[in-house]
This record gives sequence, C-alpha cells and structure tokens, in this order.
Amino acid sequence: MNLKPIRFDILRFKPRVIDPPRIREYGLRVSEEMTVMECLERIRIEQDPTLMYRHACHHASCGTCACLINGKERLACHTRVWELGSDIVTLAPLRGLKCSGDLVVEMQPFFENIDRRWGYLRPSDRDTAGSGMQRFENCIECGCCVSACPVARRNDRFLGPAALAALHRELLKNSTREQKLLELAGGARGVHLCDRVLACSRVCPGAVYPAGHIADLRGKLKDAGPTK
Repeated sequence: MNLKPIRFDILRFKPRVIDPPRIREYGLRVSEEMTVMECLERIRIEQDPTLMYRHACHHASCGTCACLINGKERLACHTRVWELGSDIVTLAPLRGLKCSGDLVVEMQPFFENIDRRWGYLRPSDRDTAGSGMQRFENCIECGCCVSACPVARRNDRFLGPAALAALHRELLKNSTREQKLLELAGGARGVHLCDRVLACSRVCPGAVYPAGHIADLRGKLKDAGPTK
C-alpha cells in the first residue's frame, strides 16, 4: 500500500484552555483512499484525544463534519487527502459561526433562520409514473454556504443562502403561502442583501446551488411588485 507523509495543521481552540486559537501540527502516513475524516479519527485516537470535531454518517449525508479544508468549505468525510494535491492540509472551523472548540461551531443561529414548518420532502425525480413518491431535499444543512458567503459573515441579519434556498423551495411547493414567503424574501433580511458573489453555490456539497434560488426569488419579487 502506498503511503504519503502528510502534515495536518489544525486550528485548535478551547475557551480558557487553548485560548487564543493556535495552529498545532500533526503528522500521518496517509493512503490514497483515506479521507480527512479518517485522518482526524486517527489523530484523535493515536495522538491527541482532546481534538474536537463533529461526525455522524461518514458518507456525506448529515453535513456535520463540514469545516475549512485548505481554506475551502468541504465535508471532511467526503474529501480524500491525496486529491487535495498537497503535503500540508490545513483545517479550521467554518466561518461566520461561533467556534465552541477546535473544528466545532455552534449551528443554532443557522437553524434559527430556517422555519421548521418548511417541508423537507419534495416529489421524487424518479417518479415518472406519477405515483406520488417523495424524497428528501438536497440540502444537508452543513453550513458550508453560510461560511462561504461574505455577506452572511459580516451581517448576521441576513437570512443567508441556505435559508433563502429553503424558503424558495417552500414557495414552489406551497403556493398558498406565497405572499408571506415573498414578504420575508423581500424584507429587511432578504435577497436585497445578497452581493451575488456565488460562493455559496460553488461550495455546496448537495448541489443545491443557493444562488440560483436567490436569483429566482428576485425574479418572483419583481413580478409580484412591491410587498407590504
């Protein structure tokens, strides 16, 4: 088995313990198949049991392991180390969300912007017979889009790309709430704050493309005219 020596530079932080934050270096010999998550597991087990990070599904479905990997928002469980093309891998928590320890951020503000009444199910793309089959939405609520969004990082009033994409999907599924949803999209926290950088769509692991949803909301608001 081919193994490469890889240095992991991890931004460590623990309130009143590792404070202020600082980089700590760890070394591993890594095979071609190993993901960043597998390396984090080995570092925690073999070198530093105090290392904090989140994980659950290990197959890019839960979104909990999202972090900055070599400066870009990615899922640790889905990112193969060799494919990064570097002998040094830097790891840091997502931006724009308060860090509670090492690679762990507080996600509550992210979830507060997504109304729990908005449905998680939509008609299945494979339901060609019209049988009413449904599937979950593509968004895994990882927070990558919010971390990449320069507006969300500097303005916590902005609903953010994930919430606006969820709002748009709800609007498409629930026409009876169109006026209320458009009022929210066109309000003080809505789409007018978006700078159209498109960073949210570039980092989304679920191919949700939030920028497209925001653009469509702008179009619907224009067609609807002024909202109350």
